[in-house]
This record gives sequence, structure tokens and C-alpha cells, in this order.
Amino acid sequence: MKRIVTYLYVILLSIGCNKSENLGTVDDIPGLGGDTWVKGPVDNWIYDNLTRPFNISVKYKWDQFELELNKNLVPPREEKIVPVMEAVKKVWIDTYIAEAGDVFLKTYCPKFFVLCGSASWNTDGTITLGTAEGGRKIVLYVLNDFRTKAMAGYTPSDSATIKQMFHTIEHEFGHILHQNVLYPEDFKRITPGFYTANWNNVSDNAARRDGFVTAYAMSAPDEDFVEMIAMMLIEGRAGFDKIVSSIPAGTSINGINQADAVAKLRKKEAMVVAYYKDVWGIDFYSLQTRVRSSVEALIK
Repeated sequence: MKRIVTYLYVILLSIGCNKSENLGTVDDIPGLGGDTWVKGPVDNWIYDNLTRPFNISVKYKWDQFELELNKNLVPPREEKIVPVMEAVKKVWIDTYIAEAGDVFLKTYCPKFFVLCGSASWNTDGTITLGTAEGGRKIVLYVLNDFRTKAMAGYTPSDSATIKQMFHTIEHEFGHILHQNVLYPEDFKRITPGFYTANWNNVSDNAARRDGFVTAYAMSAPDEDFVEMIAMMLIEGRAGFDKIVSSIPAGTSINGINQADAVAKLRKKEAMVVAYYKDVWGIDFYSLQTRVRSSVEALIK
């Protein structure tokens, strides 16, 4: 009886092996060679303008594993890819090269961009518009809403989406810089005791009355520092001055008066400017002028 069972097992195993021979090759399996495509104009533009000169690759073909698996996300529309990345080059890459040189940019810029068409909504009601991982990868969201003044259907309200995208890039690049060389510890002592995990319950206007440029800046000192960088660059010097001067007279709910709030923001501004000069040899105000001019070329 044991011998009969053994023979039957061998026969079944042999049949199973024979069937597996017809499964095909790994070249037909997505992710193992089966997801290739013929390069087109978009891929050629990325290679000529980003990959070859800066070793930057851009992934716009849909790959959920590059994103958050627990989120409902939408792929980017292909016609948005070149306009978005062309704008990224003009507003971010070209301006830093003009001020710091291409060696600086090639050394510190993230080498991998992942593009997503929609926003990434969080459970607390906030929206993730971009992320950076270890200074290597930046994910950009909401690309399907990207429209410049040169694109059909543009309205003035679209400028907010454009500014927010570049705010995200400057914010994340600011993280890369301070993760290489930390900003002075004194920055953390300008508004001590006000950092909170509940920043999403605070408006930008209320945050400014306590000496923060945005509500998100209240989440942590690192975020405070890079929010200053992003807001100062994207809004320009006149725009930042307008933010500071918008702080109303009186005292915040936390007991900070107008003069103190203004002084805190000006001190943070001075420390950002000094950090760029002392650490990176960059004239921040000159960079600020270039970035703001590039942004205005897209929206005005």
C-alpha cells in the first residue's frame, strides 16, 4: 500500500512539473521585465533636460509601491509631465545654479522624482502635497491641477496651486540642506514652548501672531526652519514683508504682542539668511529675487 501511494505521489509531482513548464517567462510579469514601454517625447525630454545634465530621474508611470498603499490616489495625466518638470527646472534648479553653481545642485539635489495626479489626504483632514525621503526622493502630488498662464483654462486662482507645489519643493530641499549641515541651535530658542502636534487646529493668521510664518511651522523646529525658507523664496521679499506687516495690533491668545511676534519672525528671517551665507556661500536675498521672478513668470 505504501509503495502504491509513493508511485501516485511521484506521478502527480511529475504532472505538476510538466504543467509549470508552460507558465511562460518572467518577462511577461509586471515588475520583472513585463512593464517596459517604448520611450516617447516625454521620456526624451526628461532624459535631455534632467537625467543627462543632473542625473535626475522622473517616474510618472503609475507605481503604487512608490506611494502610500493605504491612500486613494490618482495617476498624473501625461500631458502635465513636461510642463510641470520644465517649471521645476526654471524655478528651482536654474535659480540655485545661478547662485551656487551646478556642482552644489548636483551634489545636494534629490535624484528621483515620483509624480502623482491627486493630493494625499490624511486621516486628520490635512493634505500631504509632497514628501522627501533621505535626500534622494521627492514625491509631488496634485499635478493634475497644475496650470500656468501659458496653458489653456488658466485662471488667477490656479496660482495658488503653482505656488504650493514650489513651496513643497523648496520646503523639502530645505530639509536636505539642514540634514547635511544643521542650522544654529539658537533658532529653536526663538519660539520655545509653542511647538505643537495640534498645529492643524491653528490658522496661519493665528500662528503668525505667535511668531510663526505658517501654522505648519508650529509642528517642530525643523519644520519651522524650512517653512521660513519656502515662504521667503516663493512669496519673495515683498511678499514676506507683507506677511509680517499683516500681524494685527494687540495680543495673541498665547500672550504674544504684535511687536514681539514681528521681532520673532525677523529674527528667524535673519538666521535663515545667515545660514545660507555662512554654510553654503549663497546670497539668500539674491536667490529669493530669482525664485520669485521665476514664479511670477508662470502666474502673471
